[in-house]
Amino acid sequence: MIKVKTFGEPLQPFRAQRELDELDERVNRFVRDNHIARVLSVSDSTVAEGGNTCGLIRVLVYEQ
Repeated sequence: MIKVKTFGEPLQPFRAQRELDELDERVNRFVRDNHIARVLSVSDSTVAEGGNTCGLIRVLVYEQ
């Protein structure tokens, strides 16, 4: 069965790299803890407010 899971992460100035690393870890932990058989797609999209990027949404499409 194909499933979709989204993860969100706010981005703060000068902390983006650490926040991206934390988001990577959350996604990897989800894959590991849920015994995901196959990852079909991972994509990122930014969230903007007032013309400034303020967050990131990562979409994981997987087969379990």
